[in-house]
Amino acid sequence: MLLVYTHKISPRVKYAFKHVCTRVLGIDVDFTTTIEKFIAHDSLKMSYTKQQLGNEFFIKSHEIMFEQGLSDISINVHEWENTKCFFYTGEKSAIPFDIFSAAFYLLSRYEEYLPHVKDEYGRFTATQSLAYKHGFLHQPVVDIWAYKFKAALQQQFPDFEFPNRTYSIKPIIDVPCAYNYKLKGIVRTMGGVVKDVLRFRFKSLYLRFAVLLGLKHDPYDAFKYIINRQKSSNYKFLFFFLIGDYSTFDKGINPNKKNFISLIKHVADYCNVGLKVSYFAIDDVEILKKEKNRMESIVNMTLQASRHSFSRLNLPESYRNLVDLEINEDYSMGYVNHAGFRAGSCTPFLFYDLDYEVQTPLMIHPYHIMDFVLLQNRSLLDKKQTLYKIINQVKQVNGQFVPVFHNYTFSDVYRWKGFKELFNIIIESAQND
Repeated sequence: MLLVYTHKISPRVKYAFKHVCTRVLGIDVDFTTTIEKFIAHDSLKMSYTKQQLGNEFFIKSHEIMFEQGLSDISINVHEWENTKCFFYTGEKSAIPFDIFSAAFYLLSRYEEYLPHVKDEYGRFTATQSLAYKHGFLHQPVVDIWAYKFKAALQQQFPDFEFPNRTYSIKPIIDVPCAYNYKLKGIVRTMGGVVKDVLRFRFKSLYLRFAVLLGLKHDPYDAFKYIINRQKSSNYKFLFFFLIGDYSTFDKGINPNKKNFISLIKHVADYCNVGLKVSYFAIDDVEILKKEKNRMESIVNMTLQASRHSFSRLNLPESYRNLVDLEINEDYSMGYVNHAGFRAGSCTPFLFYDLDYEVQTPLMIHPYHIMDFVLLQNRSLLDKKQTLYKIINQVKQVNGQFVPVFHNYTFSDVYRWKGFKELFNIIIESAQND
């Protein structure tokens, strides 16, 4: 166990240390404000305060860890060997940066509480983030810093045996609409026919009728293929089904259709199933509650995981609603148009409510790449290189890689050509280890 001496055991200090030490490095951590207890401890120990006590392992703390609420913080990002960091501590510290304050800033999403311009869907964009502006979005910096901290501790305490963790994957299958043509109802089907005719999309018109007559396979129906890939993998896939009401933004299948309910039940027999929260449920806890109850009645088990439509997040309200409804996991933390690490980590972390200064039970699993990002690369080779780069970043710190693919990504539509191979690369990246 690591014992940390500090002048004040604040909720922020406990939160940051438990993520870096316990979740990333696998070390238990405890805190004390008593010097005598600190001196008597005969294992890993360090001081985390304003001034060094003697010649102990020491990291100078930044004032952000003992504040409440938001303040205007000056952040200067510096190069640090193979990465970048901020909150410089000076030469007396065992490492040159207060990685716990920096980790807290990124994990709490401090910058997303500050004034910023949202995109057309009301999202915080990658280009406004500190990580993007200073060129470290592509790295899980919190995990990298944790390993640097571990190396410094090992030098000071060479006899201590640190546990090792292994690289893992958690593939996400997002299902905004289970079928392209099936189960749409007469009105939507006829509307689609008219659109196909007016836009001279005769191939789509032919395919629509062929699917409806049972002569062709619906292009979005890749569930059998995905389940078969699941069977050959050591890791369970996690499906998110949209079962909210039809709206301007959500155009899924009617959740009362028996065949759609049967599909969800069938997938749940082999994979984990969560709720894809509809666009308007993100800001309305009553709609969210209705969708939660609807999903639980379909799968006959308590809902554990959610993912917001369009990866929309309105902090802290979006996460508070999940906490209130006792949904324990969320998979919305990432950027739709950029690969990388929105919260700076590839290790799941608990949501910290900055308004109430409290750690909540909601576990956030950040995702690191979405299939749409790979569409930005023209050739399959470029797509593979982008994917390998992000996988290697996670592998270097033995983290959890979370990619988001959609059910229609596995179709034979031209824009998704080669994406089955890309998905196989992800599966094999864990099997190779």
